[in-house]
Amino acid sequence: MATFFKDAINPSQATPKSPKRKHLRSPAGKNSLRRVAVEAQRSRDGKEIRSTPSDASQSTTKTVTAYCAAEQYDISHVAKILKGAGYHLDPYETGLYPQVVHTEILNNTPSQRTEDARPFTGDVFIFPSGTVVAWDVPESTMSFLVGRSLLPAAQHPHPDQIEEEDLEYTEDPNRDVSAIRGDTIVIGTKTQPSDFLSPTKPSADADTRNIDTVLAKIAFSSGLARSTKLAVLETLLSSYLNSTSSIPRLLSIGGRLPFTRPFILQKTGQLLSLRAQLNLYSELTDSLPDLFWDSPHEKGLEGYYDMVGRALDTNVRIKVLNEKMDYAQEIASVLRQQLSERHGVRLEWIIILLITVEVGFAIRQEVKEWRERQGPAGA
Repeated sequence: MATFFKDAINPSQATPKSPKRKHLRSPAGKNSLRRVAVEAQRSRDGKEIRSTPSDASQSTTKTVTAYCAAEQYDISHVAKILKGAGYHLDPYETGLYPQVVHTEILNNTPSQRTEDARPFTGDVFIFPSGTVVAWDVPESTMSFLVGRSLLPAAQHPHPDQIEEEDLEYTEDPNRDVSAIRGDTIVIGTKTQPSDFLSPTKPSADADTRNIDTVLAKIAFSSGLARSTKLAVLETLLSSYLNSTSSIPRLLSIGGRLPFTRPFILQKTGQLLSLRAQLNLYSELTDSLPDLFWDSPHEKGLEGYYDMVGRALDTNVRIKVLNEKMDYAQEIASVLRQQLSERHGVRLEWIIILLITVEVGFAIRQEVKEWRERQGPAGA
């Protein structure tokens, strides 16, 4: 792999700056995907996840983390930034660019080293949807990469409110296919002689990895990125509903809604933006993203993508999110109706005022004419 760009991945060597605050939905928010996966699996199987022994549980457990720090990424700009920082793009020549940008990062964390203490690489996948998925990469490295290095390529970034979710995964050298077991992704790393990559590939552990493993990670990463992007919209919608929670109560007691025209227009625009991000401008509702249609390696990858969706109940969450948006749409309709009524009442008062002025002028004219008629008569 290309030499790691030290200033870009080692925040301790960079110019000291005040740390950016990262937004987590709750103290346990970072592990919400794990909890969702466990509950979803238990609801289907009707039993505890750990009741089924697995060889994968005997392996070293690592972490895959998904980050969402922007609405979208300009992938060509992302590639330019990473190349300038010394990263090697698409090291396994998957040919999936620009649907995803893949690079490797050297992991020197002592606690994450193998038994022979060799440094190894973690995978990073960057998607146009504004999400980044890292496999076994130190959190400090990813915080710097996502929160600072990639910001110039972000469209509508929110670096102070980065959504961060993670799952555990393990690599099983005895499996040639991957799967999800409860709250853990099991990556099958069993290789065939024909699958081995050339030793000239820039990887420190190329003798134990093959392109199928990388493609499986891309498929799982796409599903995780979708779930994390969905979590951002869930957070935004929750904030929206909190800001309008007083409206039903005020209506129930017959109170007047004390909202201005700018507030009503702002809330209407926010809701339309959320609905567009969910249903129009992203692949959240697509059964299969373009990544798998355009890729020459699509065979079998959609199965891994569907596994993540089922494990994290993504389709159910999208349905619930749309139902909540329908409720929010009703509130927005009430606000727009009030705005229309206010406008109508204002127009009525303007008309009444104009009629009053016209009547006043008419009376004044009549009085003036009456006085003129009385003048000659009195003389």
